[in-house]
Amino acid sequence: MRKRISRAPIQPLTSPNKTNFQKNKKSFVPKNDPFAYKIEQSVKDFKPPKEEAVSDETRLNKFISNAGVCSRRQADEYIKAGYVSVNDAVVLEMGYKVKPKDVVKFKNKKVQNEKKVYILLNKPKGYLTTVSDDRERQTVMDLVSTVKDARLYPVGRLDRNSTGVLLLTNDGELAQKLSHPSGEVTKVYQVELDKALDSKDLLKIRAGVELEDGKANVDQVDYTLPRGDDRHVGIELHSGKNRIVRRIFESLGYEVQKLDRVLYAGLTKKNLPRAKWRFLTEKEVIFLKYFIANKKEKKAKE
Repeated sequence: MRKRISRAPIQPLTSPNKTNFQKNKKSFVPKNDPFAYKIEQSVKDFKPPKEEAVSDETRLNKFISNAGVCSRRQADEYIKAGYVSVNDAVVLEMGYKVKPKDVVKFKNKKVQNEKKVYILLNKPKGYLTTVSDDRERQTVMDLVSTVKDARLYPVGRLDRNSTGVLLLTNDGELAQKLSHPSGEVTKVYQVELDKALDSKDLLKIRAGVELEDGKANVDQVDYTLPRGDDRHVGIELHSGKNRIVRRIFESLGYEVQKLDRVLYAGLTKKNLPRAKWRFLTEKEVIFLKYFIANKKEKKAKE
């Protein structure tokens, strides 16, 4: 008879930003979002750092870039060359700031920033997380096609067979901050495997699994259903590597049958049916805009 290996006790988490799977194990049911509390707590405790306070003024190169004319670096070159004017006066100053009522022109044509749009989508299976596809396969853009006058882009990766929380926006600066590794964006997934996850392999994942592109570290991983159905696992991490969750389990001999992202940067899909989308609330947008700065401030204090 095979001797059953007892599971190691879950170590308590000291950070309030970590997800304690053990404590909330009873709430893990496939049809519900067990992490709905997390965004409420994150936004409630969130305080914008003073040095990142919102200003009505915008750097000229950023204004031009946000309007979709060119990159910030290219905008600096155009400014130096005298192609940009503010209120009909040519501006050559690097770092010049534009006020809300200023009229900016590039090569004598008015430059106007588009309104920023932030959308939360509960991505269904079978859709690519890309703006277009040369093979004419379905993309997440097909699901938000009713949103007009906004050049939306998906933020963060979700492969074709994965489901769950996906952010789409035309705010390039925010998208870059969230996508950059330094952002340390928290992601939580519910995973269903083809077979029960052995407790030894659970411990290996907690310790970090070596993959072809380096070690894959996770913040937390645990079984999410009552003992007896160990195919269901919850995993929290910050890595932005491609297919990282699937590759972690594949490296140990498991196949991921279902992968659902239930939390991304504090956003959950609470009350949002599969394939449906909604605009972010003002509170959620404020939280996202200061997400990176707030993390840096916390690290400095620690």
